[in-house]
Amino acid sequence: MVGDGRRPAGKALRDAQDEAGVPPGVWRGRGLAAVGLTAGDVVSERQAELLLGEGRHPGADWIERERLEAGDDPAKARRATVLGRPIEHNRSAKTDKAKERKPWLGMDLVFRPPPTAHIAWALMDDETRRVLELCQDISVDKTLAWLGESVAQIRSGSGGKRRQPIRDGGLIVAVFRHYESRATESRPLLHDHAVVSIRARRPDEAGSWGNLSADTLLANIVAADMLYLLFFMEEVSARLGWAWEPREVTPGRRPVMEIAGVDQRLIGWQSTRRQQIEDALSVLVADYEEDHGHAPGERAGYALACKAADRTRPPKRKELRSLSELREGWRESAVAVFGADVVDRLAERARAAAAAVWARVRPVVDIVLAAVDVVAVVYVMRGAFKRHHLLAEARRYLSYVLRGRPHQPGLDEQIVQTAVDDYTRPVGRGRTRTADLSALYPRDTDDQAVLRPLTRKRTAPPYERARLAAGALAARVNAARRAERLGSRSRPHAVAVLAASRTYPRPFRAGPKADHLLEPETGVDTVERTRQTMEAAAAQLAATIQDSKRAREVAHGLRPQPDPAASPPPHTQQPGIQHTPGRPTGGVA
Repeated sequence: MVGDGRRPAGKALRDAQDEAGVPPGVWRGRGLAAVGLTAGDVVSERQAELLLGEGRHPGADWIERERLEAGDDPAKARRATVLGRPIEHNRSAKTDKAKERKPWLGMDLVFRPPPTAHIAWALMDDETRRVLELCQDISVDKTLAWLGESVAQIRSGSGGKRRQPIRDGGLIVAVFRHYESRATESRPLLHDHAVVSIRARRPDEAGSWGNLSADTLLANIVAADMLYLLFFMEEVSARLGWAWEPREVTPGRRPVMEIAGVDQRLIGWQSTRRQQIEDALSVLVADYEEDHGHAPGERAGYALACKAADRTRPPKRKELRSLSELREGWRESAVAVFGADVVDRLAERARAAAAAVWARVRPVVDIVLAAVDVVAVVYVMRGAFKRHHLLAEARRYLSYVLRGRPHQPGLDEQIVQTAVDDYTRPVGRGRTRTADLSALYPRDTDDQAVLRPLTRKRTAPPYERARLAAGALAARVNAARRAERLGSRSRPHAVAVLAASRTYPRPFRAGPKADHLLEPETGVDTVERTRQTMEAAAAQLAATIQDSKRAREVAHGLRPQPDPAASPPPHTQQPGIQHTPGRPTGGVA
């Protein structure tokens, strides 16, 4: 509430927030009406203390006072303000389980845009800053709405084993915005802490209160993270006209999406905290390899990264600086390192790079190819998986393909359903699944000999192996489609797919240098060269077509055909998939 710091005893909350340079928190979520709050209301100290500290109604003081005036005894009056089970039950000696003695009343979800968004927010003009903050607000609200409607469940029954959806997607969330990182030198880091109350209403008629299933929410955190990124990319592209491109942070790991055209050197200037963590992490990894005799896996590596972050965590700054003062200091620092030209032309280069990205990337999603890609990546990375793993990867796939263009509602779920129905099979008990190799891999031994080693190339990082497998399987699907078109055989329930460019970059380069773009960085010169090349190619193609037509007419005596340029333009499709009846053009069931 006060910028991750501690406030002196006796100091008012608003005064402490002013000194810390952070705005007051606000209430969000669809469950606010049940406790007499409105979205956008400022989070007061007493409200947070009652709801997030004691599990009681935010207006418990006046409720309790009214009850006492009506003649209720103090214990009954206080019980009327409790949402769900009182926390005193957890402190009772009758409680056997140790974890129940510590009441869990909330969880902190952090929403943080990509690094280039921090750079644009910190170094561009005030209007751009306000637009980016609006994009952040909208993305956070949409993600919280999805969590409340599609994910959140309330516990009931003995031991909380039964799970039910919460009433009307009614989460109660207190959102606190922070502006900077914990680096020794202040650096821009726009992010929101969304503290979700564990209390929610059951879907019964009485609307009784209970506790959220924390494990259900936490299991879908990665899927929520990718949905937030999709929403943020779409809002930024729609409001500012910018595009996105993948950037490799660590060789062999998943790339991250960044605003195209932003000078990559500025990311190193902004991410000084990351460099501190990486320096400490290298020492921890060396100690781990010496103790265990092998490199840490994905889970052990994550634990080591958390330990490195804790060890290098500096205290918050002491001097008092407003957001305008912070932005002025950040601009002076960036200009001193990279020059005024780099900082002043950020918006211009982002718009020019967006034009080049839209010229070479068509935002067309092929559901079949997307499902194959998602299953291949998740299978190689995890082996056995659940639906939320597929959903997270499907949303990551959409972010790579669409580059900020809007996705059709439900497209991510459609990709997952196709993957579940056609390319996975259940394994063990519960809802765990794995890849259906008989559906993914061809039956001829030649193709098997090519494809199967790709998923078992243990010398390569897991994600690089996943990309190799996904690329090979996509090539197989395309080969099958070409064979079907040549055979002129129609298939029912086919999907018409537009010709699209490669949605993923080539496999990662094997080199010691990290943190580089998977595609050439797009600048103003690149835009001009792209335009000239496209115009020359179009003119050459038109001339070739005309020469070919005239040669055929002379050779075969064909009647003159109408000029293709005079024919009406073909029907354009929005990003997504169109299902067409009958024989499709290049479709596959």
